Amino acid sequence: MAGKSSKKAASIDMTAMCDVAFLLLTFFILTATAKIPEALPVDTPQSTVQTKLPESDLATLTIGKGKVFFDLKGREVRVKTLELMGQKYGVEFTDDEKSKFALMEGIGVPILNLKQLIEMKTAERSKAGQPGVPTDSLDNQLKEWVYNARIANIELNDKELQIAIKGDAKEEYPSIRKVMDILQDQGINSFSLVTGLRGKNF
Repeated sequence: MAGKSSKKAASIDMTAMCDVAFLLLTFFILTATAKIPEALPVDTPQSTVQTKLPESDLATLTIGKGKVFFDLKGREVRVKTLELMGQKYGVEFTDDEKSKFALMEGIGVPILNLKQLIEMKTAERSKAGQPGVPTDSLDNQLKEWVYNARIANIELNDKELQIAIKGDAKEEYPSIRKVMDILQDQGINSFSLVTGLRGKNF
């Protein structure tokens, strides 16, 4: 009489696996940063080039709707640039204002209105209807922002600041040309143009 072979169901303890999964989940939640809405959203022209912009030592000039916004990477560089701009225009910023400015997205107001912008909450800033950084010949504050940001970056990081222009695809050429002229007046002849990625079959 043949003996019956009994099969035992294999059991796997998933406790360790669950622990790892929760640890990873916790890590991603704690290290993730919320995306701050852009101060001036623009529809960039399309391109097939896939070169990434640097994560530091970069100033971005956003052009759209006839306005220019200024943004800068690096909290310490932002604070130093703000201090230099304050000295230039006779505006004194508190430590609290400097800390808030270091975390902000691009700005698009004259320097004398910057304190009010800093005091706003993030959601309020996006609805504030910023007029753009002045670029006219009598009060060219964009030129001063770029100039002082370059000084701050060299002082703190010992590197030349890179410049990127992010223009709306529908923006008139003279607006872009004006910003390029401001850069070239400071001897900046090399800068990046930000574009969206276009499909290869376009």
